[in-house]
Amino acid sequence: MAERQFRSDNHYTPCVYLKRFVDTDGRLSTYRTLVSRATVPLWKRNSAKSVGYLSHLYTRIAAGHETDEIERWLDHEFETPAAEPLEKATSGSKLTQNDWIHLIRFVAAQIVRTPAYFVKNVERWQRDASSLLDSTLQDSVKKLETAKASGQALEVSTLPYSDYLPLRVTAQIQPGQSMGHLKGTLLVGRGLWLFNIRHLLSGSLKVLNDHRWSILAPCEGLNWFTSDDPVIRLNYRSEGNYDFRGGCGVPGVEILLPLSPQHLLYTQIGNRPPARGDRLSREKTEEIRRLIAEHAHRLVFAKSQDEKIPTFRPRIVSEALFRSEEQQWRKWHAEQTAAEQRLMGATGTDL
Repeated sequence: MAERQFRSDNHYTPCVYLKRFVDTDGRLSTYRTLVSRATVPLWKRNSAKSVGYLSHLYTRIAAGHETDEIERWLDHEFETPAAEPLEKATSGSKLTQNDWIHLIRFVAAQIVRTPAYFVKNVERWQRDASSLLDSTLQDSVKKLETAKASGQALEVSTLPYSDYLPLRVTAQIQPGQSMGHLKGTLLVGRGLWLFNIRHLLSGSLKVLNDHRWSILAPCEGLNWFTSDDPVIRLNYRSEGNYDFRGGCGVPGVEILLPLSPQHLLYTQIGNRPPARGDRLSREKTEEIRRLIAEHAHRLVFAKSQDEKIPTFRPRIVSEALFRSEEQQWRKWHAEQTAAEQRLMGATGTDL
């Protein structure tokens, strides 16, 4: 039996999705929102396999060894089951209830698995980590004290996927002392993100299946395009007054995912969507196209060069920022692995 190949190239924008935006030559037209120099061409043609991925993005260390289990889990549970529903949705075929379930699960995965999601959330995680750890440890100490006082055994419950968390709790006891204090250290980085992916896709994002979805067409003569952060969760209050932080269970929030140049998956939470196949007005089509470009992180993908995209999303020209981001992702695996190893090798008595 052939040895299973380790998947180190992790496509956060899956090929099964991007291939619906390729031209007759099997190429995407790619527009970058950040470039190093003004002389960089606006557009580049790429195959679906050569974009939307980073090396070792989801690789984690388990029992001292690299594992690609997250990449394989995302493929097995979300990408492969969505392949046929994506084909049906973009060919006008009838979708079964099971097809819709797999299609919406694919939407959920595309919310949390992108580098854009990590970048948008890492500062919040860093800000909240200390207070969350303190409250958790204080709660644990109270439970220990209550159990000791009552003489009852403490019931131990394990948080699902807690082994993904780069967390270490140690007892800090001075020499000659019988009492000390607990110290918790949570590393905010890849491990916490992978925990979030597993936790959200196995729990709260299932609420997306409760909404009523449709598939909409652009006006005649225009196409949808997509990006490296393709799922839009829109809080729209009025023209020029909106944000992309909509909750997946909040009434009025609109959720959109371009499926092909002629197909847009759409829901507005709490409202009946337009009928499948409805063609939007030119004004509404252009508004959504602008939102897709604005929501992109670093890449916009289109079937052909679209002159409106650079006006919707003027690119940033900065060699320093471009090189900094490039270096960050090149060092991602090595730096995250080293930080986790330092955490587990720190001094202290583990609990």
